[in-house]
Amino acid sequence: MSVPQLNDEHRGEEILAVLDTAFGELLAADPAAFRVKFRKMAASAFAFYRGTACLFYQDLTVSDQFGSQHGGPYLDDRTSRVWIHGDLHAENFGTYMDSNGRLVFNVNDFDEAYVGPFTWDLKRFAASLALIGYAKALSDEQITELVTIYTAAYRERIHALATGAKSDEVPPFTLDTAQGPLLDALRDARSLTRFGLLDSMTVIRDFERRFASGGGAVELDAATRYKVLAAFDGYLETLPDSSLARPDSYRVKDVVGRRGVGIGSAGLPSYNILLEGHSDALENDVVIYIKQAQTPAVSRHITDRAIQEYFLHEGHRTVISQRALQAHADPWLGWTELDGAGQLVAEVSPYAVDLDWGDIDDPEEIALVVADLGRATATMHAAADDTSGESLVPFSTERAIDAAIAADEESLVPLLVEFAHDYGARARGDHQIFLDLFRNGRIPGL
Repeated sequence: MSVPQLNDEHRGEEILAVLDTAFGELLAADPAAFRVKFRKMAASAFAFYRGTACLFYQDLTVSDQFGSQHGGPYLDDRTSRVWIHGDLHAENFGTYMDSNGRLVFNVNDFDEAYVGPFTWDLKRFAASLALIGYAKALSDEQITELVTIYTAAYRERIHALATGAKSDEVPPFTLDTAQGPLLDALRDARSLTRFGLLDSMTVIRDFERRFASGGGAVELDAATRYKVLAAFDGYLETLPDSSLARPDSYRVKDVVGRRGVGIGSAGLPSYNILLEGHSDALENDVVIYIKQAQTPAVSRHITDRAIQEYFLHEGHRTVISQRALQAHADPWLGWTELDGAGQLVAEVSPYAVDLDWGDIDDPEEIALVVADLGRATATMHAAADDTSGESLVPFSTERAIDAAIAADEESLVPLLVEFAHDYGARARGDHQIFLDLFRNGRIPGL
């Protein structure tokens, strides 16, 4: 397969149309936030790829070149209907503190999670490898090898899980089991403290902690504060009983609005709430955020009404998806509504460290990392099934995926290698087109 040479003007119109569908309303509401978002996307082809899952799925489901929602290799009535991450690229991995108090390295950022074909996650990751490899001046042969290693590690782990491997044979990535850059990230996370996070965001006045002014914090008027606190009350009803062991943990100390959130959240209102935490000690205070959840790019290309109707709103969808995909998820994770929109609620964790590709340059080290990310992807897919507590995917996903791959074992690697090179080239070309559209004032509303 080779990438057809699309007319830049025609492709530019396609890109503008997809961006308008995905971001039009939010952009109209907050153009300044999108100028910041788009400048970040303009920085590199990978940054553009990260910010345009909407374009990726449009290409994946509409273009004959890249596939179709109506089927494809390895997809049947089960493997096309599993919980997927939705934005699985090489930088969406990092550390978190699980509900058992253990530092874990795994997939993160579940804003785009939904139910769809498992191969979509694999393709999105494979194309991201091609982009990272290209940026690090790796040859096409080296990129092919990386995609091969990722795919083989994914296949091996899925098979191990499907055939009943004991838990100690497929351990999570922790301080005891991780190696290389994954272990470095976990050690960095361990060196962080709740006190350090609180010190960067709050001050102590009259023996009580409050949010500090500046640094992206926005003071709320009385009416907005009331609405946020009412939404907080709704959030409490969505928490597992185990999270409510100490009711004083949820005593509100302060509330502020937030500015300067990440590349994927431009234009979405959000708030921070300071809570008492698990003890009266000021160093155990907890900061949670309430953020308007977005429509996942995948959902625009999935027509199954049973999936669409399963979720109350996007906040509910994000939380249910994360709880399904991530073992022992954040105990503060919940959802609520504010101004009629679904909201995601979670802790601002002091222990979150993203995988940093900046210093991962040696091809052998990259290969080791990529293999671990393949195993992490398989573990994530296997977690979200009939054992997750949700009825939406009522079968063993690892067994379904394992059986589908086994039916054509030899074709999976070539499929993903070809896709990685082709879509990597497409994304690099799209980035240049986007850059020219943006710098020449062609994006409506900016």
